[in-house]
Amino acid sequence: MSTIRNAQKKDIPKILELLLQVDMVHHRIRPDIFKGPVTKYTDADLETILADESTPVFVSTDASDCVEGYAFCVIKEHRGDQLLEDGKEVYLDDLCVDAACRGKHIGTALYEYVKTFARQIGARRITLNVWEGNDSALAFYRKQGMAVQKTTMEEEL
Repeated sequence: MSTIRNAQKKDIPKILELLLQVDMVHHRIRPDIFKGPVTKYTDADLETILADESTPVFVSTDASDCVEGYAFCVIKEHRGDQLLEDGKEVYLDDLCVDAACRGKHIGTALYEYVKTFARQIGARRITLNVWEGNDSALAFYRKQGMAVQKTTMEEEL
């Protein structure tokens, strides 16, 4: 039985392992952008993120409290913006389930946890980015009920 909780400092080594898994997925899709094998955060970066209430990180753990997956979030709020309506959203910066734990609906449980959290803080939406070519992630988020909000395009020179 998995439990979802706020990430703690003791979780950092496993989170770094999972960040490496994510980087390698991105590296395989876009080696022209992602160096691989590296992580986008250091231990010190993660300590700062975990201490900041505007960047909650949730982890799914097994019965032994070992991390099976995570969800990095960023709370974004617009107030008094000339263009944008006032409101709060949760940006899902990263969601990963350990490759060894996939197929147990941990990703769905993490996403549902983020959705409940977003509602509790009065957020109007959850947003995220998915790299083109990451078909499994795109299918997962569509299955959760997400739809395309905007598209980022590029032209290589």
